[in-house]
Amino acid sequence: MNISVTKAAKEWGVSRTTIYQKVNDGELSRTADKKIDVSEMLRVFGEPISKKRTERSVDTVQSTPLNSQSVQYNTDIEHQLALEKLKNEHLSQQVSDQKKLIENYQQQIGQLNKTLDKANASIQDFAQVRLLEFKQAEMSDEPPLEPEQEKKDDSIVVTAKKKKRWFF
Repeated sequence: MNISVTKAAKEWGVSRTTIYQKVNDGELSRTADKKIDVSEMLRVFGEPISKKRTERSVDTVQSTPLNSQSVQYNTDIEHQLALEKLKNEHLSQQVSDQKKLIENYQQQIGQLNKTLDKANASIQDFAQVRLLEFKQAEMSDEPPLEPEQEKKDDSIVVTAKKKKRWFF
């Protein structure tokens, strides 16, 4: 099949000047009707650009599944990232809740320590009153005093009251 110089230049993507130079140098031959055989163009310039474009588009079509696979992979990665972010937020919320719970327990411990200190103070006061009573009873041989409790300002005040003896 023979084609014109202009058509050959377009299909192979070379200038007409380049084709004429190859003909003048003897690298490319023309027929008697001044046309160029396609096989000669293939021998000198290789595959025509239009054919190369077709091959590239076929490659592009074949690479499309690869592209869709990479898009799917990227989408999967994005979903995993979003899921990990949600997990991270959930864990952060749990940590925050645990910190609040610890603070609450520490406040309760503080209140219990205050109550325990008050109770210990009351016990010490009671023990001192009983010790005084015991010492007084030893010295005066009187009946021991019975404790009487009064409540003042959330603390218990222990006072001594004389205990009656019923024996002679």
